[in-house]
Amino acid sequence: MITVEHLVKQYGDFRAVDDLSFTVEKGEILGFLGPNGAGKSTTMNMITGYNSATEGDVTINGFNVYDEPEKAKRCIGYLPEIPPVYPDMRVKEYLSFCTELKEVPKKERKAEVERVMELLHVKHMQNKMIKHLSKGYRQRVGLAQALIGNPEVLILDEPTVGLDPMQITWMRKLIRSLGREHTVILSSHILFEVNAVCDRVLIINHGKKVIIDTPDNIIRTLGGTNGVRVVVRAGEEAFRTAISGISNISRCDALDEQVEEGLTAYAVYSSDGGEIRDRIAAACAKRGIALFEMNAIQKTLEDVFIEMTGKEGDTK
Repeated sequence: MITVEHLVKQYGDFRAVDDLSFTVEKGEILGFLGPNGAGKSTTMNMITGYNSATEGDVTINGFNVYDEPEKAKRCIGYLPEIPPVYPDMRVKEYLSFCTELKEVPKKERKAEVERVMELLHVKHMQNKMIKHLSKGYRQRVGLAQALIGNPEVLILDEPTVGLDPMQITWMRKLIRSLGREHTVILSSHILFEVNAVCDRVLIINHGKKVIIDTPDNIIRTLGGTNGVRVVVRAGEEAFRTAISGISNISRCDALDEQVEEGLTAYAVYSSDGGEIRDRIAAACAKRGIALFEMNAIQKTLEDVFIEMTGKEGDTK
């Protein structure tokens, strides 16, 4: 369990993290999102004890990170964005070294190394120099070190970076399985991944909490929809003319998508969020335009993220 209370990190007059509070329970995976410079990395560094807070507290399984750092750190497995691997060591040698750093009892170290290598599917690479591994396998070795000692809390920063599509699918399943027994904070710029893996999502911007809730609830309560996808048998000019009399239509975009020959698809948006499907249907009927499909355009977590943070492009 992680409890963050009124966390602040101040640099001069600038607050990188500003009064941030949240709790993550055991058996829960929390997605941690925010645009560049939002304070995600600073927050994770403070949670793990690598950086001190200006104000506030972080408690890991009942241990205050700042008052009892050694006890708190034993509960944490951390995978930073750049895995902390030593390129001139072999995989097994490096993981054995990590068991010493994490003070795994001597009689358990060999078995622990075998366990994490099996779990991350790197046993066949155990005698390879880390510098000769692909980026994806380095990522696996980095996660293996985070899992040594079976820590109750896992902080994972971009765990699927460098993996191919099949490895990404496998990694997502592994994280979901780890989430059953651990407390997990997952930072990722792939919002589909967050939606697929995480139980709840925390979005921060300018160091402040914007929202924390389940992905579905965020989309349902904040996403809404003011758009309608329409498929008709009509030229663009004829369709635009037909709907031109609907006062609360703000935009009509022709969609570049494959539909049946002779048909065209459009995204039509309401200016006030009001229902426009009945008005579009009536306008098409009045003009003799055949209407084949009409359904609401549902926003995604990515759409909501961009709207709430005012940030387009990279979400890391």
